[in-house]
Amino acid sequence: MSLPDDINRLIRELESLNTGKHAGERLVECGPSAVEPLRRFLLAGIPRKIFQPRFWAVEALARLGAKEVLLEYLFTIREIFDPEDRFGEEAVESAAARFLSAWPDEDVYQSLLKLSERRMLLGLIDALAEFGRPEAIPYFERALEDDFYRSAAEEAFLKMGPASCGALASSAVTPQPSFVMETQSSLHRRRSALRLLYKIGTPPEYCQALRELTHDPDEELFVSASKLGTRIAPKEDRAMIARRVMKLLSSAPWYLQEDIEEILVLLGADAAADIEEEISRRMKQPEEARAVDIRLRSLIRVWRRLTPSPIQNCDLTSVTWSQSKVIIQLSAIQTTKRKPAA
Repeated sequence: MSLPDDINRLIRELESLNTGKHAGERLVECGPSAVEPLRRFLLAGIPRKIFQPRFWAVEALARLGAKEVLLEYLFTIREIFDPEDRFGEEAVESAAARFLSAWPDEDVYQSLLKLSERRMLLGLIDALAEFGRPEAIPYFERALEDDFYRSAAEEAFLKMGPASCGALASSAVTPQPSFVMETQSSLHRRRSALRLLYKIGTPPEYCQALRELTHDPDEELFVSASKLGTRIAPKEDRAMIARRVMKLLSSAPWYLQEDIEEILVLLGADAAADIEEEISRRMKQPEEARAVDIRLRSLIRVWRRLTPSPIQNCDLTSVTWSQSKVIIQLSAIQTTKRKPAA
């Protein structure tokens, strides 16, 4: 059998889920002669929900070094009305974009950047992140607004590292279309930006720009901003942050409770006086009230982490006020003894 006949047979075998992957590998072995038949298969083929045959074609083209064909495919406009077929084709397009990152030259980068102006693809986010250049940051920022693309965009920002802090800080304080009429997608973007700033490590120069978020009405934004403040906020703001997050303990959703307690622990000495005062005040409640006081229980957990002591093994919600006062005082004394001499 001649080579062209062999290639045509392998192209037909691509359509089978049983033989398609092996056929793709054999087509790569056929060398440059397989590029044009694969191109026709990809560009003239019909997108479908079972996308593996088209994926194997893209993979084979990438291994054959046919970057021009991959770019041609990505820039070809296709109207796909069936949502399942469209989802399958997007997986193929994402694979093509990822494979193109194997050519880290200026032409490929500019082509991918141009594509980003009209398409949102997981693989395109991944490919642009590999280049690590700031021109792609606005694209990643837009992707933060979409639940489907957000995790890929977050990974891209983490790869960019400190170079992305300025854009993330600006994004965190910019509701769209406005503060009064902010959309949910904008709110998700701002929350994600703050989480990323905490993971990357925000330089202190962004503190003033982010300070206003410690007054944001959105609890999740406020908690994320406060957590960031434990690293970059000046001393005069740290006690204010402690008082504000303590007020949330009784009403915040369960998934924020751990973060709030962590913030209070990270604030350490700047929060200790307010925590002790709040515990003392709430311990004066009747025993029945103390038993169901969410804020009290959270503050006791924080206090135990701040001052390991006889309080560690005590259930403060079941002791009398006079007993608890003694325990807290003993804890304070023990903490003082542990401090090294000046």
